[in-house]
Amino acid sequence: MDAELKDLPHDRESLAAMIRSLLLEGEQQKQRAEQQTRRAEELYLQNLRLQLELERYKKWYYGPRADRLATSGEVAQALLEFAEQLEAKPIHPEDVPAKAEPEYEMRRVKRRPGRRHLANFENLPVTTQVYELNAEERLCPCCGVERKEIGADESWQIEYLPGRFERIQHLRKKYACPGCEKAGENPQMEVAAKPEAAIDKGMAGPGLLAYIVTSKFSDYLPLYRLEDIFQRQGFEISRATQSIWCGDVADLVEPLYALMAERVRQSHVVATDDTILPMLSVGKTQAARMWVYVGDKAHPYNVFAFTLNRGRDGPKHFLRDYGKVLLADAYGGYNGVVGGNQITRAGCWSHARRRFIDAEKVAPEIAREAVDFIGALFRVERQAKDFSIEERLALRQAQSSPVLAKLREKLLAWKEQLLTKHPMAEAVNYALSQWAELNVFCSDGAVPIDNNVSEREMKRVVLNRKNSLFVGNPRGGRTAAILASLTSTCRRHEVDPQLYLTQLLMNLPQAKVSELSAWLPDQWKIRHAARMARFNTVSPAP
Repeated sequence: MDAELKDLPHDRESLAAMIRSLLLEGEQQKQRAEQQTRRAEELYLQNLRLQLELERYKKWYYGPRADRLATSGEVAQALLEFAEQLEAKPIHPEDVPAKAEPEYEMRRVKRRPGRRHLANFENLPVTTQVYELNAEERLCPCCGVERKEIGADESWQIEYLPGRFERIQHLRKKYACPGCEKAGENPQMEVAAKPEAAIDKGMAGPGLLAYIVTSKFSDYLPLYRLEDIFQRQGFEISRATQSIWCGDVADLVEPLYALMAERVRQSHVVATDDTILPMLSVGKTQAARMWVYVGDKAHPYNVFAFTLNRGRDGPKHFLRDYGKVLLADAYGGYNGVVGGNQITRAGCWSHARRRFIDAEKVAPEIAREAVDFIGALFRVERQAKDFSIEERLALRQAQSSPVLAKLREKLLAWKEQLLTKHPMAEAVNYALSQWAELNVFCSDGAVPIDNNVSEREMKRVVLNRKNSLFVGNPRGGRTAAILASLTSTCRRHEVDPQLYLTQLLMNLPQAKVSELSAWLPDQWKIRHAARMARFNTVSPAP
């Protein structure tokens, strides 16, 4: 120690310089340690993100679509394996009470007698085929006398007859006055009128147009598949021609589409969502968007709108003059839509729950606890499913509000203990940033707790996109929006879209503007049900 002290400089300046050097070295070591810590945190977070991304891809390809925690599935699987092992385990006779023996003897697989129930089997048209013995087969092999008919065995078979094409020839008789014609004057010619066609000077009848629109926008068959189906049935219609016909139908029904959009804007709650709908462009497809706006029960229409991008101008234009409740996800573009007007923005608890489920692998206990809280909110909603708006609001304020208060305390605590860029911290921050929107349902009994109604409609757009890949141009996107609005609203009211569209295309060209509302799908369903009831009352029973 004395030898080390002897090596120290004796002047004040040299000692100060040595101390500064040591302090600087210590500071550098501290900075290096902090950098190493930050680097370790970054690597840790990167590893977590890669794990989540892998799990997300595995779920997309192999997992269930429902938003459920993996731990709950593991518990269910463990219970199933335990039950299978218990079932396979042999039963010792001494372990079974004597009184239980008859129960084990009666234990069998129950099978329903007869044919399984077939929906609307009795309503199908009947074609009867009779099978008889010929004269030679009727002779008795014993005495040679002709045998008499004593009854018949009856059995049923269901057959499918493919659709067919027909040519319908329209002959418009011409009439003229022979007297005027003989006198060399105007013969007063007149031609008998025929119903106005859905497509001016077009060969497609309303039934064919309705079938194409229904197949494309309700059954999600791309037009090239319809082209093959038609060819098998004996008449080829190119996909280009079908596409033009769809555009012509959209032009015809556009006033009805505009009326549906106007009715949706009168709703107390409008649910909206969007998804990508690729559009052909130079070099590559353009990421255009398809939006849906779902009206409430008083205005039961699903209206789609096509835009070239995801900017706020699309929803802002559609929701012009609207000033009530907009139910949507956390997309920031809606801030510009609701800003500066009377629109109240409501959030979706399904989206919030999905964030926690996606981050479950990196923080399973937090995910489980958060999902339990959100599950309690949904249990209240199931209890209030058939309640009036006032009763539902009272139940929410009594049971859901306390759950929300506890959940907020948990979210704030989790935020303090998690790293800023931790995947679970992103789920927590999502819920906290949307907290005001997520609480709207507790102040308005008419607001749903989630936005699943519009997400379901978007899934159908995705299915159509998967089959058809893209739209060709903005006109094609507009056509898809108009026709999808009609078929989606038909599905909402459990209306056969082909029957509805056939009657619509037969009558709409002659309809007046004042009669337009009668052809809305819900109003048509009421009139059609009344007509069928009168028909069944007048028609004699077979």
